[in-house]
Amino acid sequence: MNNQIAIILALLIVGLFVVDHFWLHMDLPLLVGKEFNRLVDYVVFWR
Repeated sequence: MNNQIAIILALLIVGLFVVDHFWLHMDLPLLVGKEFNRLVDYVVFWR
């Protein structure tokens, strides 16, 4: 992965959050946070 691809992916992710905030109203940041918390709990279990 080079810098150009990383920047494009970052812009797409930020764009998705912006679209969610203004049009979709699906609370994606909250969903991502909850799923990340579940992932951390899963990884800690296997530690």
